[in-house]
Amino acid sequence: MTGRRDFRMNCSNKRPLTLVLPALFSVILLWASTSLASPRIEPKRVVLKNGVTLLFVETHALPMVNISVAIKAGAIYDPPEKGGVAGLTAALLDEGTKNRPSKQIAEEIDFIGGRLSASGGEDFSSVSLVVLKKDLATGMELLTDILLNPVFPEEELERKKKETIAAIISAKDDPGTVASKAFYKVVFQGHPYGIPVEGDEESVSRITRDDIVNFYQQYYKPNNTIIAVTGDIEYKEAVSLIETSLKRWEKSKLKLPDVPSVNKVVSRDSILIDRNITQSNIVLGHTGISRDNPDYYAVTVMNYILGGGGFESRMVKEIRDKKGLAYSVYSRFDVNKYPGAFSVEVQTKNETAMEAIEGIKTELKKIREEQVQDEELKNAKAYLTGSFPLRLDTNAKISNFLVLVEFYNLGLDYINEYVKKIDAVTKDDVLRVAGKYIDTENYITVIVGKQEKTGLQQ
Repeated sequence: MTGRRDFRMNCSNKRPLTLVLPALFSVILLWASTSLASPRIEPKRVVLKNGVTLLFVETHALPMVNISVAIKAGAIYDPPEKGGVAGLTAALLDEGTKNRPSKQIAEEIDFIGGRLSASGGEDFSSVSLVVLKKDLATGMELLTDILLNPVFPEEELERKKKETIAAIISAKDDPGTVASKAFYKVVFQGHPYGIPVEGDEESVSRITRDDIVNFYQQYYKPNNTIIAVTGDIEYKEAVSLIETSLKRWEKSKLKLPDVPSVNKVVSRDSILIDRNITQSNIVLGHTGISRDNPDYYAVTVMNYILGGGGFESRMVKEIRDKKGLAYSVYSRFDVNKYPGAFSVEVQTKNETAMEAIEGIKTELKKIREEQVQDEELKNAKAYLTGSFPLRLDTNAKISNFLVLVEFYNLGLDYINEYVKKIDAVTKDDVLRVAGKYIDTENYITVIVGKQEKTGLQQ
């Protein structure tokens, strides 16, 4: 879904089928069956005097340092009727400070060959810095400046608003995006997750500079911030760097607004959107789980078998390979601070939309009622554990991962415990969570296509 945060920990295993080669899967299985070839990572954690939570991993493979910052100031806190404030606030951080105009910021980071970026998300907003170790002081100065001294120029806000609105309008031409947005809007009715991070045309047009400034002042506080430092730097040096750079950023009282509960989907409904296109884009699903759910690991394994495992998933084998109804079909569980969505997405010819939906429902019913096969469970575990080190094979991935571990309160041993928890999942666990978290009676179906050919008109 356009605008939804990518920087999250999920159990979708989603990837384009055109990029998933059977040979790659076989290599990963062979690798996983022999040994987990990843170094043990030992993160360190400290809460600084001003309230910043600092996480650290030392690596010396490259003379580089990555710094990931997460401010608990996501779109879930957007003011009513002004969806997009969190995203615009983050996007404007590097568009001018008290010390530098936006052009100077861009030139200074480019001069040292570094990368400095900021973006908004559903649960939190992010700032990241990547620099060579020799340029760390300069990079940190720029990071500190955009984090502590943004001025949110009116002209830059108007430019960003126009760009955002243009992107929202352009996305209406993408039937997949249209289907996804309609699905989230219904599933999360009354909850911020139902509103795209970028907002909509009307909400963005209503945003003023005062809204941006107020949002920044309310949430951008050190005691509402997580910072992860990874790379060619020692622990004491990293602590000193962050403490010294952010010494003027003082802890202050933090008041977070109440976020409404996510209501479960308790009925069946279809949203039909007519488009003069040859293929229907279909999304079927309902509310899912939050990241702190203890069943996360069993759900991850179950979803891999069901529709998250690329060419190895049941849905691809049955709906794509055997029935030839679709080139792409997959299932996913979004897992955020609050319960996300469970969804199945498929693109098929208008004339086979009903058959594809019935095929999806058959697979959902089957995994709820029958134990998975030994080979399916073995392959799912092998892939999930074998591919896990690839999520930590760069400094940037490690620092981003550390932020998520802290944000979701998973504990510093999570990186090294993940494999054990996946390996502990049994066939009974898979059957139990499928029955608990997949509902074949109450769900939302969104179909974007030529409705007179789908046979689904109400």
